[in-house]
Amino acid sequence: MILLNQTETTPVSFILNGIPGLEDMHVWISFPFCSMYAVAVVGNCGLLYLIFFEDSLHRSMYYFLAMLSLTDLVMCTASIPKTLCVFWFYLKEISFSDCLVQMFFIHTFTVMESGVLMLMALDRYVAICYPLHYSTILTNPVIAKAGLATFLRAVVLIIPLIFITKQLPYCRGNVIHHTYCDQLSVAKISCGNIKVNVVYGLMIALLIGGFDILCITVSYTMILRAVVSLSSADARQKAFSTCTAHICAIIFSYGPAFFCFFLNRFGSHVIHPSCLIIMANIYLLLPPTMNPVVYGVKTKQIRECVIRILLRSKDEKHN
Repeated sequence: MILLNQTETTPVSFILNGIPGLEDMHVWISFPFCSMYAVAVVGNCGLLYLIFFEDSLHRSMYYFLAMLSLTDLVMCTASIPKTLCVFWFYLKEISFSDCLVQMFFIHTFTVMESGVLMLMALDRYVAICYPLHYSTILTNPVIAKAGLATFLRAVVLIIPLIFITKQLPYCRGNVIHHTYCDQLSVAKISCGNIKVNVVYGLMIALLIGGFDILCITVSYTMILRAVVSLSSADARQKAFSTCTAHICAIIFSYGPAFFCFFLNRFGSHVIHPSCLIIMANIYLLLPPTMNPVVYGVKTKQIRECVIRILLRSKDEKHN
């Protein structure tokens, strides 16, 4: 009997309704989404290619950047293609299991992104505060273990959230007012008690966000102290310039994340749901789109590699 009840309250599929109230604008909204996704895919794949094939980029800073690029690619690819299918082809149906898989990848890799940004801050701390020991502290095995630990941390934290969501009874229909399977949006159509979902999701956001931001803040406080103590203005400028791209990545990642987090929980009665859904998509698109652009513009070694490849291609064409 319990098994029968569970089956009856578990839908075969959900309907992703897109952006409620803006259905007529879906095609127009899709163009900036598609453009940003194209830039994200090309930019991050380009960064991964450079880091993999260019020997001059085989350093810990760029290995962490490769982790960030891979995380960004998975994070936006888990949501945006389905969103574009909803906008362009009205393919709104998603199976219950596919919805849970999408939810897992989106939330796991958003947590992973925060962890990678924290690792990159620690990398800059070691590089600036302990330059003589940089290569001996951050060896390839250490980098691999740090990346694996960050991924496992995200998986261990998100799997219970997916399991809790899976166990909820769904008897209020199967229409999700969102462009992808966001955990809170899925839980809201349940007729069960979602307090555990809300509290656990809040706990993950506060613990992970709080811990990672604390580590980033402490790292940059120590970096600032070390840089200010340098006697040469050129040395200070060079040290600061190595951190500029990472600071931009932090702003692009945590800015929309905090905005979405607090609006979803405390501003949902004052802000139209369509604005919240657009912001949720920007939150998944902005970091993957801007990170490769920022690192490409701000990082001298990456610029030099790109120029060298372009010149090499030009010479091959002439020959």
